[in-house]
Amino acid sequence: MKLFSAEKANALIPVLEPLLEELWEKRRDLAIRLLESDPALRTGRSDPARERRRSRTFTELKAEIVRLINRIEAHGCVVKDLDLGLLDFPSMREGRPVYLCWKAGEVELTHWHGTDESFADRKAL
Repeated sequence: MKLFSAEKANALIPVLEPLLEELWEKRRDLAIRLLESDPALRTGRSDPARERRRSRTFTELKAEIVRLINRIEAHGCVVKDLDLGLLDFPSMREGRPVYLCWKAGEVELTHWHGTDESFADRKAL
């Protein structure tokens, strides 16, 4: 497991932000397509060919989302919450493992929390 200093994590944020933005875009696309395919919202008969294309599109979008999460985590951080854009970076503090915690929209990483704690428990560096 890769360990981060605040400086190293902060240096990585400009690389991760565009990936997170792309991830949100793919999730929005998937949500819209799922709503559009809801049988309760459709009028008329279903077209089997169209249903196969929709199914393929869903599968492709889900695969792209997983690939983006994997690309983010390949840098050594952990995606904790997609909705908030929470990323945790493994680190050590006073001899114990912790997570440096960054939330999308924050200018830089300025908080941490224990590995058994959550975003609500984060503390200023």
